[in-house]
Amino acid sequence: MTTPATRAEALHLTGERTVPGIAEENYWFRRHEAAYQKLLPLCEGKTVLEAGCGEGYGAGLIATVAERVLALDYDVLTTEHVARRYASVGVARANLVFLPLRDASVDVVANFQVIEHLWDQGAFLAECRRVIAPGGRLIVTTPNRLTFTPDSDTPLNPFHTRELAPSELDGLLREAGFEVETLHGLHHGEGVAKLDAKYGGSIIDAQLDVVMGQLPGQATWPAELLADVESIQASGFAIHGEDLDASLDLVAVAVRA
Repeated sequence: MTTPATRAEALHLTGERTVPGIAEENYWFRRHEAAYQKLLPLCEGKTVLEAGCGEGYGAGLIATVAERVLALDYDVLTTEHVARRYASVGVARANLVFLPLRDASVDVVANFQVIEHLWDQGAFLAECRRVIAPGGRLIVTTPNRLTFTPDSDTPLNPFHTRELAPSELDGLLREAGFEVETLHGLHHGEGVAKLDAKYGGSIIDAQLDVVMGQLPGQATWPAELLADVESIQASGFAIHGEDLDASLDLVAVAVRA
């Protein structure tokens, strides 16, 4: 795992961007990695655009099976980092509501934990439909509003503009001209559920109790909790179509007709 002294060399922690190789971030990294692993077969042999690539670990994973991957992000330091670290990925800086691609030029657009950050979600989805070839797919993962911010329509996370419930994501995709192939949810599987039980019902709350009110990367973690968080693997999460409203993240696959 990366030490505190070398975190800035990897990519600056903001409190929102998920960075691999950091013990304190491992729950969120593995939660996101689980979705990538589940959906990786849809990218096999395809030309893939990752719209909003963040640190780049997802684009790097997709590149292990795809024919070609282009990763886009709006942040200059992020795109420079991805270009240095993931040689198999093409990288460009772009605004996601003006995708710098020709019509029908990609097979898959991957959008993992990004749409909740966008001011104009409809315009982004219209751009996705434009650049995806007929029969191609849009893959979207996003926090489930019903469990992420259950008591308010206004996101508590300052990085989020609009969070979505399952029916809202489904409606947005259909309004943009996509056919929703699957809409599933990510849940704690057996491995992480054991940690929920150990920490009074929620490993998430146990982590938030440590970091809330602290600058990113500055909180002092109890050794046992940090060891438990660091032990989490992607296999500790489950993605399926049951009990969708109670899921932590929404996982949608939509087809461009």
